[in-house]
Amino acid sequence: MKRLLIKYRFSTGTREDWHAEIARFIAALDSDPGLKGRISYRCLRARDSDDYYHLATTADETAARELGQRDFFKHYTEATKRASGGTVEVLPLDVIAETA
Repeated sequence: MKRLLIKYRFSTGTREDWHAEIARFIAALDSDPGLKGRISYRCLRARDSDDYYHLATTADETAARELGQRDFFKHYTEATKRASGGTVEVLPLDVIAETA
């Protein structure tokens, strides 16, 4: 499994429009027959803040490569850069321990 934390501060546009963009991306992931069930994606925002955190987990490296080829992913990546003012940080995560 591959896990990533994407973090940035929202700075451009309206929060409502940005949340709709995130929802469209997640809907595209859920409806893609090649990726459905192979990628988990969550978007969170720090309460009363413009700090956003996205948690992405891929079942395998192939799923990550396939996602990178999708037009909806390319669009969403560019939209995220715009929403953040160009300051997106992507951190690969290693699991140290977790519940069963």
